[in-house]
Amino acid sequence: MTSAIDPGLDLFAEIDRLKHQRKAVILAHYYQDPDIQDLADHLGDSLELAKRARDTDAEVILFCGVHFMAETAKIVNPGKTVVIPDLDAGCSLADACPADRLRAWKQSHPDHFVVMYINCSAATKAESDLICTSSNAEKIIRSIPVDRPILFGPDKNLGAFLSKKLGRKMDLWPGTCMVHETFSAKKIAALKARHPGAKFIAHPECEDHVLALADYVGSTSKLLEFVQKDAGTQFIVGTEINILHTMHKAAPHKELIPVPYEDRSAACQGCNACPHMKLNTIEKIYLALRDLKPRIEMDETLRVRALKPLQRMLELS
Repeated sequence: MTSAIDPGLDLFAEIDRLKHQRKAVILAHYYQDPDIQDLADHLGDSLELAKRARDTDAEVILFCGVHFMAETAKIVNPGKTVVIPDLDAGCSLADACPADRLRAWKQSHPDHFVVMYINCSAATKAESDLICTSSNAEKIIRSIPVDRPILFGPDKNLGAFLSKKLGRKMDLWPGTCMVHETFSAKKIAALKARHPGAKFIAHPECEDHVLALADYVGSTSKLLEFVQKDAGTQFIVGTEINILHTMHKAAPHKELIPVPYEDRSAACQGCNACPHMKLNTIEKIYLALRDLKPRIEMDETLRVRALKPLQRMLELS
């Protein structure tokens, strides 16, 4: 794929030129590599990027994230051309809960209200009553009448965290994030012992025994905000490692320590980085803008069905 690129090109300059030529906007998630974060027009978590995609007046949206995020941009902005650097940039959570299996789960729980984490496919969103992100999940769950039983998926760890914090019983889909489930509680405890002044902050996609060690639990954007505003100067950060780039820029005087992962396999190197996010590269961004592909296409009936629970989320947020 990248062999089609002239090796003498200044890719950053070409991306900037093509962006203006295409009237494009570049949206990037905090889990992208630092170079991609730095060239983005807007950087954010899933909720912020969904809002940016909805509100942009650009003609082309280049989404530097994973597939479900680019799909979300297309759902909320069907008149725009939406491209993603690598169509294979997936998500273990989205893969864990295909629409047909969610449909069967719903049928066996006909009285339940279905809340799906935004980390799912458009087809799975279309089977849902309401979508949430880690930033707004508490507000979303509180909006549902207390006498209404809830099916929550696909992240069982986020669901368990919400259930415990809000005192709300929910049936949970057994999905997990392949990055957050690898974090080692034993190694985190050892880090805390070596850095007694450090605060351990964690994303709610982490497992319960990891969250039990945390001084603060919050979404990606909330973790960033905590590092900026908290009086502490040392933080052990329990989420995907690339957020540390933005944290360093926002709070350069603070020490940030990435959470170590469990050595579950000799082949597991850099497990605190999402391998799907890493599929996007500067070269692929250039090609996506040059060729306007890979392009996100969607059946209109599916898009409209997926929009309904997503729009309800955005209104509540």
